[in-house]
Amino acid sequence: MCMARYFLRNGLTVIEEKKHSDTVTIEASVKSGSNYEKKGIRGVSHFIEHMVFEGTKNRKNSREISNEIESLGGELNAFTNNVRTSFYIKVPKKHFIKAVEILSDILINPLFRQEDMEKERKVILKEINIFNDESRYYQWILFLGYLYDNHPSKYPVYGSREDVANISRKQIISYFNRYYSACNTIISVVGDVPASKDVLEKYFGSFRQGKRQKAAEFHEKASSKPKITSIKRKNSNSYMVFGYKTVPRLHPDSYVLDVIQAIFGRGQSGKIFDEIRNKRGLAYEVGVQHECSTDFGYFAIYLSSDRENLMLIKKLILDEISRLDSLTEKEIRESIGYVEGKYILDNEDTQERADILNYWEMVQSADLERGYLKKIKKVTKSDILRAARKYLTKNYTMAVIEQH
Repeated sequence: MCMARYFLRNGLTVIEEKKHSDTVTIEASVKSGSNYEKKGIRGVSHFIEHMVFEGTKNRKNSREISNEIESLGGELNAFTNNVRTSFYIKVPKKHFIKAVEILSDILINPLFRQEDMEKERKVILKEINIFNDESRYYQWILFLGYLYDNHPSKYPVYGSREDVANISRKQIISYFNRYYSACNTIISVVGDVPASKDVLEKYFGSFRQGKRQKAAEFHEKASSKPKITSIKRKNSNSYMVFGYKTVPRLHPDSYVLDVIQAIFGRGQSGKIFDEIRNKRGLAYEVGVQHECSTDFGYFAIYLSSDRENLMLIKKLILDEISRLDSLTEKEIRESIGYVEGKYILDNEDTQERADILNYWEMVQSADLERGYLKKIKKVTKSDILRAARKYLTKNYTMAVIEQH
């Protein structure tokens, strides 16, 4: 695979990678997510993600947009997170030019009609209700809201009900005009397509230049004591997230924490899954998540169990962290092998690969992706113990949704 970076005349960044495949994916990521938002418009990035599909100057509604892609056998989707809103189209490679034209139309020419906005407002409010009502989703909202003190990652990506209910068309358009521009957008193209620069220049050359936007910087201290928050709900199970603030992706320890995640949570052989699920049967679902982005990171264990098991499970998690001292070189090599293998598999698909390149370019540079596995393979036991002592301490944050 051969990767290249270039810029269109209007300043838009393009990451292109030639890959022998019958499919091609084009993904556009705008530096616009919940961490860019302020009180009063929380949820506006996600709202715009919905609205750009509701009609353009060239396509009258979402059905027309979807039908045009689906009639080619293609996929069109989008997502919003803390730091970006991404849109991708995956099609058979012979339809690449059409995919570029449609994606450019969506991002450059949305109509933002008031009637569409009111319809999507109802959809998003229902979506918020689902996330708030479903404990397996709400446990994360509760955890992140309690984990961070001032960092905007404490707020849900979809926003608050109050803000979504009151965001105006004027606010939507103002936010869109500020963030949706060539200089604030990254496009990745992965597949076997020739002369993509000419095609992108043709269809994205009219994207206004704009300015590169930066989210406000927040520097949070590590917690100085354990923090526990709990609510009660009429559930058949209790839910728990147990974790810590860590570091952004550019910090060298982020790679060490990726390996620790594998040690604890790889499939059914991870140490925490094995202890809690396999040996003791205390929970059905047990997972370990390490999230690291442009300016924040966290490490968390999540599970569902009966209420009376939670304090024992908390102890077992802390015991497993303390037992990292007894890790063998074989266990470390197996965990590094897991990270390597999963990364290779994730990169096989053109859509997954396009998103990975977009992620790294958003962090700083897609060139960093080339060195990812080298850094993973260099992780040692001393690195693991040092990182565990620094981040995985007694000063955890625990969020519980208790059944009653």
